Amino acid sequence: MLSIASLIGFGIAVTPLVVTPGASFTLVSSRGLVGDRRGAWAVIVGTALGIITHGLLAGLGLAAVVMRSAEVYQVLRFVGAIYLVGLGVFLIWRGRRMSVSSSLEYAHSPSKPVVHEVGQAYLANVLNVKAATVYLTLAPQFVPAQLMGVSSMLTLATVHVCGMAVWLGLWSTGLSKISEKFNLADWKRRIDTAGGAVLVFLGIRTALAGNRG
Repeated sequence: MLSIASLIGFGIAVTPLVVTPGASFTLVSSRGLVGDRRGAWAVIVGTALGIITHGLLAGLGLAAVVMRSAEVYQVLRFVGAIYLVGLGVFLIWRGRRMSVSSSLEYAHSPSKPVVHEVGQAYLANVLNVKAATVYLTLAPQFVPAQLMGVSSMLTLATVHVCGMAVWLGLWSTGLSKISEKFNLADWKRRIDTAGGAVLVFLGIRTALAGNRG
């Protein structure tokens, strides 16, 4: 069993990565800004499942195989980049085509199915190669050689998930409170367009980083 010191150490080490804006942060922000708390927490759940998946793969050694193969690594990187760009373009398209009246209907209509929100966030995280490297480079520093395996990696992933959930949960709650003071119909299109632009940027940056490598 990992020591408390190892768990605390990993939690501190991963915190800067947790609070750095990325795809999950953008998706949570887009839901929080329109007061959709259920959607925001669905994104958090999807992100948590992605983190657990990375921990599991690292523990099984499968992720290491991907990282050692330049071809597989680049394929995974570009698939993730294409997904982010596609998701961003969709949000921009939806924001631009939405009239004020239709955005008003959206603001008062039920949010997307939870499964859809969870799946969207899960793919955004599990296709993120940088998230995989956390469990191939950073996490092993906190696991003694004799304890290396699935159990230890999942334990660290749980610490990662807790930190992520607290941060994004507080962030989305704060945004939801702010959204109560604004007209959702006026802001929905701007939120979709801005969020989509951020995702496109993240996708392009991922693809270009792969080219430099």
